[in-house]
Amino acid sequence: MNLDKIISDCVKRKGDAQKLLYENYKNVLFTICYKYSNNLEDAEDNLHNTFIEIFTNIEKYKGLGSFEGWMKRIAINKSIESYKKTYHLTPLYEEKITDVVAIEEYQIEKIELNALLNLIKELPDQYRLVFTLYELDDYSHQEISEMLSISVNTSKSNLHRAKVLLKSKIEKFNNTLNFDTVRYGK
Repeated sequence: MNLDKIISDCVKRKGDAQKLLYENYKNVLFTICYKYSNNLEDAEDNLHNTFIEIFTNIEKYKGLGSFEGWMKRIAINKSIESYKKTYHLTPLYEEKITDVVAIEEYQIEKIELNALLNLIKELPDQYRLVFTLYELDDYSHQEISEMLSISVNTSKSNLHRAKVLLKSKIEKFNNTLNFDTVRYGK
């Protein structure tokens, strides 16, 4: 697969190139859309809107940074834009953070990736969005505040609260695993 040729053909609106681009990146972009969506249907809609945006604006990609990174940013922005239209984001707990919440590696190494992602999905929406943007996609609090229209301090506070809740969920999950191992010999 010659990505430069595919991009060039997509700029020319060639359907076979668009199909090839879609087939090669749909799973990666769907995973991103799902992280920022409340359910599977919203994620599928966001993926669809992401590819419309990509194909409509592909000529704006100037080769600075990776093409995949450019597409991922579109997927994140489309998903958050959709979320903001559907659900009202309200700042939660803007508080001064005095302690650091650390989730230790040993706490998460027993958990399968899908189970961990499901625990993250259980967080309140605002916490989940901030946690995912900051911890999984490396956005700064300044960038998050602009994307979600919240203050930097609210972003920091929501991240802190997300970590507190997630740590508690992980501990409960691990306790259940330990109980099942002892009880059922799993």
